[in-house]
Amino acid sequence: MSVEHAAIVGAGVAGLTAALALAKHGISSEIFEQAPSLDEVGAGLQISPNASRILGKLDVLDRLTALWLEPQAIRLISGTTLRELASVPMGDTARLRWSAPYGVLHRASLQGALLGAVQQNPLCTLHLGVRLESGDIPDGSRKADVLIGADGAWSKIRDKVADSPVSRFSGNIAYRFTVSAADARGALDQHSVAAYLGPSAHLVCYPLREADRFNMVAITSGHSTAQAWSGQPTAGQRQQLLSRFSRWNGTLLSLLEKSEEMTFWPLYEATHGKWQNGRDTVLIGDAAHAMMPFAAQGAAMAIEDAYELASFLAKRPVAEALRMFEARRVPRINRLRQRGAFNQFAYHARGPVRIGRDIVLSLKSPQSLAADLDWIYGYHAID
Repeated sequence: MSVEHAAIVGAGVAGLTAALALAKHGISSEIFEQAPSLDEVGAGLQISPNASRILGKLDVLDRLTALWLEPQAIRLISGTTLRELASVPMGDTARLRWSAPYGVLHRASLQGALLGAVQQNPLCTLHLGVRLESGDIPDGSRKADVLIGADGAWSKIRDKVADSPVSRFSGNIAYRFTVSAADARGALDQHSVAAYLGPSAHLVCYPLREADRFNMVAITSGHSTAQAWSGQPTAGQRQQLLSRFSRWNGTLLSLLEKSEEMTFWPLYEATHGKWQNGRDTVLIGDAAHAMMPFAAQGAAMAIEDAYELASFLAKRPVAEALRMFEARRVPRINRLRQRGAFNQFAYHARGPVRIGRDIVLSLKSPQSLAADLDWIYGYHAID
C-alpha cells in the first residue's frame, strides 16, 4: 500500500520536519499537538551540517541563516584555568569540508522557521490544542495510512508499539540560562562554541545572534523530582549547582551566580526498544531515542529521522518502509549514544584521567579533530 496521508502526533522539530519531508514527496499530513500554541521552551540549539543540509532541501535553511551565527570554532577549554585544550574549526571550514553550514540559534527560531514553512504548505495541516491520551486520532480526521509518533520522551504513541522504549532518568541535570552579551563581554568568546570542562561537570556557551545573548548550559549529576522536562530550580538545587562549580574559574562562577532566569532540566533518555509495530505506526525523534546532549545531536537526529522516514514511505509499502527505516536508523543512533557516553566520560574526567585527556587533546591537530566528526557531520540522508 502506498502512502497518501499521514497522521503526525507532536509539533516539535521532529513532527514539523516530518510534515515538510512528506510534502516534498507529495504526501499530505495532519499534525496533532496538545499545546494550544507553539511556544518553544529552552534556549540555544546547535544545527550541525548533517541537519542543515536537510533543512536546505526542505527550503527552511534560508529562514535560519538570516538569524543564526556560524561559529568559527568549537573550543574545549579548562573550566579552572581557562586554558584551551582543543579547537575544531567551523565557519567556512564546515561549509567546505561537509558541504553545509554549522550554526547556532535560539530554539524558537528553528521552531518558527519550520512552523512558517508548514503553514505555507497546502499539504500540511496543523491542529493545536488536541490532547491524545490514548494515541487515537480524533473522529472526523482523515484516515491516515501511517501514524508517526513525534511526541517526545513521554510519547503516548509508544503504547501502540509493542516492546517500545521507555524513558528513564539519566542521573544528570541540565541548568539552562542565558546572559546578555554585555554581561559576557570579556568573559566569553563571541565567535565560537565553547565547552568548559571540569571534574564531574561541564558548561557549554555560545552566542545567540538574534537575541544578543549567550546561551549557557551547565550539566552535572543530580536528582529528578518530577517527570517533566523543566522547571525553576529550588534554592537547594541552585546551591547544589554552585557547589559543583565552586572550584572553577571565578569569571565563570560569577556568570552562574548572577544568572536570574534559570531552568532546571532533569535529563531523561529512552531505553532500547522497537520503533515500529510492523504495520502502520512508527516513532521518531525523542519518542524513539531520547538521548543525552553530550554529542549535541538531539535536534539533528530528529531532523534526520523525519527526512529518511519520508523517503522510505514515498517509495515502499508502509510496513516495509517502517522496517527499512528502523534498520537504517538504529545503528547510527546507537553509535551516537556511544559517542555521547564517551564525551561525558571525557568532559567530566577527574584526576589522572583528566590529565591524560588533556595530553591526548593537545596532540591532536584541528584537522584531526574535524576528521573525528566526519561520520556525524558528513552524513547524507537518503532522498
